Amino acid sequence: MTSAPVPSQRGAEVGRRIGVGLMYGLWRPRVLGAWKVPAAGPVILAVNHSHNIDGPMVMGVAPRPTHFLIKKEAFVGPLDPFLTGIGQLKVDRATADRGAISQALGVLADGGVLGIFPEGTRGEGDFAALRAGLAYFAVRSGAPIVPVAVLGSAERPSRLIKALPPLRSRVDVVFGDPFEAGDGSGRRTRAALDAATERIRKQLTSHLENARRLTGR
Repeated sequence: MTSAPVPSQRGAEVGRRIGVGLMYGLWRPRVLGAWKVPAAGPVILAVNHSHNIDGPMVMGVAPRPTHFLIKKEAFVGPLDPFLTGIGQLKVDRATADRGAISQALGVLADGGVLGIFPEGTRGEGDFAALRAGLAYFAVRSGAPIVPVAVLGSAERPSRLIKALPPLRSRVDVVFGDPFEAGDGSGRRTRAALDAATERIRKQLTSHLENARRLTGR
């Protein structure tokens, strides 16, 4: 597998601080269960994805610096060096991007936090369709998965900027209990990853349902 430099933890911490300022300055995040994120060691945050601000929101409110896998199309113009500088990972979704895979595994091997949108792209944000990438990273690294539900980001488009939620509106971010994706065997066969993906889907869907009951959204 192609070797790629592991993104900077310091850069991700800078990104977290920028995210804190932006998210709390523009909206009213309500963060629940952040204490459930393990304080040390490798962790994967599995985030539902229905709006452009979901990644920056989680990056800003998570208790630890997070390296997100982000589609390469977002790395345009000045955003390319900026996103790279704050420790985010560029991934080509059209192929098995070995460089991005190597970087993501490197983050986890270094005891860092990897952020993934397991649905692969923006959608209903209901975890209905998962790609196998999340299972692969979890089984390969042994890192626990923490489900994260972002609710309210896509409820009403802003009258001022249609691509964003209304300014000062409330966005709920609910962290769930960490869980292991594998069956303990360490196998990475297609059947083992398919089974892990189904276990993950059930856990994430259950967390999302609980988060909606908890927040009333």
